[in-house]
Amino acid sequence: MVSVVQNVAIDCVDAYELACFWSRVTGRPLHPEDGPGAQETQVLLPEGPVLYFNQVSESKTIKNRIHLCLRPETSREQEVDRLLGLGATLVADHRNPDGSGWAVLADPEGNEFCVLRSDSDRAAMSS
Repeated sequence: MVSVVQNVAIDCVDAYELACFWSRVTGRPLHPEDGPGAQETQVLLPEGPVLYFNQVSESKTIKNRIHLCLRPETSREQEVDRLLGLGATLVADHRNPDGSGWAVLADPEGNEFCVLRSDSDRAAMSS
């Protein structure tokens, strides 16, 4: 017997607002029953587990022990710029002059996530 991952749970101060940010990041909808003031909110991904946002009273204080890694459909650079425009902040830049590497960003509540190279970025490096 095995277990199936149902969701990735993210503690946050404002579940609905943070879920709205991640809905814009992923281009995926919120659960239809979720709305402003909801203490539990979900972003419905097309496959795999959902992103589950759980409202808690305390804010984030230390580095994440688990995080999301995103592989954009556009270039990594375009996606980093788009996410910064949505309200993310740059935490650490591990992009290299040869095009390899990744960028570490944080969502509006400080949860870190990575933006990896896109498939087209990777293909361009192997050519």
